[in-house]
Amino acid sequence: MTIELYDLVGRDDRRFSPYCWRIRMALEHKKLEYQTIPVRFTDKHLIRFSDQNLIPVIRDGKNVVADSWNIAKYLENSYRDRPSLFGGEVEEGWSHFLSNWVDTTLHQATIRLVIADILDHVDKEDRNYFFKSRTARFGMTPAEMQSRSKADLDIFYEANGTLRSALGTSDFWGGETPSYKDYIVFGAFTWARAISQFVLLVKEDSIYKWRTRMLNLHDGLARKVGGYPV
Repeated sequence: MTIELYDLVGRDDRRFSPYCWRIRMALEHKKLEYQTIPVRFTDKHLIRFSDQNLIPVIRDGKNVVADSWNIAKYLENSYRDRPSLFGGEVEEGWSHFLSNWVDTTLHQATIRLVIADILDHVDKEDRNYFFKSRTARFGMTPAEMQSRSKADLDIFYEANGTLRSALGTSDFWGGETPSYKDYIVFGAFTWARAISQFVLLVKEDSIYKWRTRMLNLHDGLARKVGGYPV
């Protein structure tokens, strides 16, 4: 049975949810058959069946699961005959730690550099929703928030430095092969690449080289989806 993944979409099929990318890569990793159902910010009625209003959501037969971490756990536990996302309980624990760190540190550092660019990649109705909801959430407009000040850049570079140290000389965070830890981090950079031409990484950076390896994974899936060559 084909799994349905409800996936955030912008104008010109820009797929820019970091959380949806985690799950899309996880489904590829598990070699599971799936289809994506595009959902705009203002299409909440499409996921009403999940009894909440956030994506990603998957529907696997009678099973409905929301939240990227819950979905990853579900896929791992339900399809143990497929390649493991975590590689054991210890690595699962580290993945959960990394997920929380990315959500609270890397995303917060990145959003101040690209948030206003999202407005250029959604249609009018979603643009109005995003502008009003984010202005209310952050107490300032997206344009005001996206200052790209030296202080904000330093915060991002510090977070990137932490990632660089953790990666070391390995190809992936799990060693020689990718795991869910890579998909967690990749979601953040794919989100930025989908909606902003702002350069976050230089070619000499080991994280840039890691991102290139990630873009080539799964038959170049992420390269085939709309994004900037940054």
